[in-house]
Amino acid sequence: MKKLVNDKTQFVADMLKGLTLADDTHEVIADSVIVRKDRKKDKVALVSGGGSGHEPAHAGYVAQGMIDAAVCGEVFTSPTPDKILEAIKAVATDAGVLLIVKNYAGDVMNFEMAMELSEMEDIKVDRVIVADDIAIDNKEQRRGVAGTVFVHKIAGYYAEQGLSLQEVKAKVEAVLPNMHTIGMALEPCMVPTTGQHGFELAADEMEIGIGIHGEKGIYREKMETVDQIVARLMTELEKEIEGDKFIVMVNGMGGTPLSELAVVARYLKEYFDTKHLQMTKLFVGNYMTALDMQGFSITLLKHDDDYVAALDSKAASKYF
Repeated sequence: MKKLVNDKTQFVADMLKGLTLADDTHEVIADSVIVRKDRKKDKVALVSGGGSGHEPAHAGYVAQGMIDAAVCGEVFTSPTPDKILEAIKAVATDAGVLLIVKNYAGDVMNFEMAMELSEMEDIKVDRVIVADDIAIDNKEQRRGVAGTVFVHKIAGYYAEQGLSLQEVKAKVEAVLPNMHTIGMALEPCMVPTTGQHGFELAADEMEIGIGIHGEKGIYREKMETVDQIVARLMTELEKEIEGDKFIVMVNGMGGTPLSELAVVARYLKEYFDTKHLQMTKLFVGNYMTALDMQGFSITLLKHDDDYVAALDSKAASKYF
């Protein structure tokens, strides 16, 4: 395994130390929680997190205008309830705390337990669960993937405006049914703590419907051209979406060069034009990755002027 890793058992700890060196608005508490030093004390606090390996998510979005704390589990492993509780206690305000949770069994269970522990300490806390991955047919089991980054930004916008906990939650929950994502991979990721690939692909194959934890997709196909791949993913998305105006994210999975993501965006725009769909805002980059997986995902968020205002609003994150 060729990786820039000194000690695989210290991979996440070493990463967090490096991240805080590069951004002095952050600090690490309880070994695995990154919090804002400059957070406001009179607004709803936002806490997100999950397993590491999705950088810049989630720690990269700990910033003014986005989230106040990120709980960093081990690679592709949910953080434990005690660490989540530490994050909640560190940023809690009288206005309360909103937890932004991706729909994975471990995350949902551990954040739920931390929420119960917080309530025992008289901290006002609530949660939203992001489940934007349409690769899973059963809507109850759909995973939270790249759309979670839109949720960080939109929730951050409303929290900064001084809305109450229930108001911020209601605003976010209105977003969730209008947001859909599907991804693909050309190459699986190498997990540094195990030295193993998440799955194997032949040189002429691609994986459709992958997750962000190194999971293989829902089906495998022979390699296609970029325009064909875009059409394949959009065909799946069009089964779910309503309307003809969308905020769009082309998200890299970690190992795809920005030049190739730009090529994807070019053919996605061509597809939109052919189908008489409108992109009202386009994001292209690495937002929610799976280590060094080569591939990308497309997220469509049904257009709303308020969502555009939220996404355009000032944020201090260098990654958004």
